[in-house]
Amino acid sequence: MNTNSETIQYPDGRVELKPDAYAEISASPLFNHDLAPVKISERNWTTYNYAALWISMAHCIPTYMLSSGLISAGMNWWQALITILLGNMIVLAPILLNSHPGTKYGIPFPVFARAAYGTYGSNLPALMRAIVACGWFGIQAWIGGEALHTLFAAIIPNWKTLLGGPIGGHMVTEWLSFLIFWGLNIYIIYRGMDLLRKVENWAAPFVLIMTALLLGWAIWKAHGLGYLLTQQSKFHTVGEFWVIFIPSLTAMIGFWATLSLNMPDFTRFGHSQREQAIGQVVALPTTMTVFAAMGVMITSAAVVIYPPMKAEELWDPMKLVGQFNSVTVIAISMFTVVVATLAVNIAANVVSPANDFANAFPKLISFRTGGLITGIIGILMQPWRLLADPSGYIFTWLGGYSGGLASIAGVLITDYWLVRRKNLQLGDLYRPRGVYRYDSGWNWRAVVATLVGCAIAWAGPILARFGLVVRLLQILYDYAWFVGFGAAAVTYLLLMALSKPKNAESTSS
Repeated sequence: MNTNSETIQYPDGRVELKPDAYAEISASPLFNHDLAPVKISERNWTTYNYAALWISMAHCIPTYMLSSGLISAGMNWWQALITILLGNMIVLAPILLNSHPGTKYGIPFPVFARAAYGTYGSNLPALMRAIVACGWFGIQAWIGGEALHTLFAAIIPNWKTLLGGPIGGHMVTEWLSFLIFWGLNIYIIYRGMDLLRKVENWAAPFVLIMTALLLGWAIWKAHGLGYLLTQQSKFHTVGEFWVIFIPSLTAMIGFWATLSLNMPDFTRFGHSQREQAIGQVVALPTTMTVFAAMGVMITSAAVVIYPPMKAEELWDPMKLVGQFNSVTVIAISMFTVVVATLAVNIAANVVSPANDFANAFPKLISFRTGGLITGIIGILMQPWRLLADPSGYIFTWLGGYSGGLASIAGVLITDYWLVRRKNLQLGDLYRPRGVYRYDSGWNWRAVVATLVGCAIAWAGPILARFGLVVRLLQILYDYAWFVGFGAAAVTYLLLMALSKPKNAESTSS
């Protein structure tokens, strides 16, 4: 065990503040108990907890339907699954690299970002991450509300018209179902991270078992797997395939680009680096690929079982379950969807923005209050409208957001692994006048690098809106995640070398 003036470093590499240093930073305006470094005695997440976290987050309707877009674009089933697997193996790299400081120092994502961006500058990446999370929170809450609405309709007679006719294009009971599901999310956040861990622990195997039963039923009913598994690819040359493959791969990486930033929010509770890493490596790429494969096989069999249904409806598990006659089967299926959506929504879309909003005003906003703010903004973004016309929001804005989030990841990873060599002054992350103050709390080098990455990644579609189609920039947009990450990382490394911060020599410990 190594100690310095204010920290204790344990043999496994994890670090915590000494009691007197912890007490001293508690008075800082940058400190609150939800953002505080987790004490070693409270870091109790194991390999299973991290595996269960990823399994439960991957078991969601968007993952189930992931292959549909790739197959409709011309891929066959195995090309689609390989694209999904490769994309998740690639995004696993920044996830693990950003997970390390969380486990080593017990700090959440916005506090970790203070090292690179400055004590106040960290609000830039934190709020960029929070905005996209609020959008997704609202969308997932509406999907969960729809599942809850279908569940109630299966078990309560005349549920849909129970409270009157439609308001704003939706039945009153539909609005009520949405608000109930929204409230479930907020309740779990108010109970804290320990309840979240327990929810993820049992949601993971439950959803997997129920989906496997649905798959077994579909294969039995269709007397086989159906035609999708024998359908040929529409691409006859590597060149033809590549044109679709690269944007699709970028989209697969973008699927978890958000979590690649804020994994410290979860790994800060890690029992060891080895346990959090193994849990994530084992669970993420395998579960995403297996669950997407289940979606392919169930849909393939459904083509045989329900020939009149439209192709896009066959890919939607809620519409597929709606074809069942058994009230019990519908109720169990919708309960499974509710559990799956609840698990992914809280972990992926509430934990991070709750911490991010708390980081902006630590003495005014707690983790619970940040979660409530996330929920309110999610409603104000009107997810029912976003889902009514998803192309502009989900596929353009949120899809393209991966380039911006990759720019942040490029700065964070370069700063922690190359500039600081994994050494942070833990106490100074909470001090307004510590080594991470830079210029009035902002490291302009990190801000410039982020803007450069975003500009290069987003230039193509931005110029296209003004009628300026530049082929090279459109190609860069197809590689948005790689371009954003690489441009930001190189820019940051150069700026830190050419204009070294005055306090840079004191940032190692």
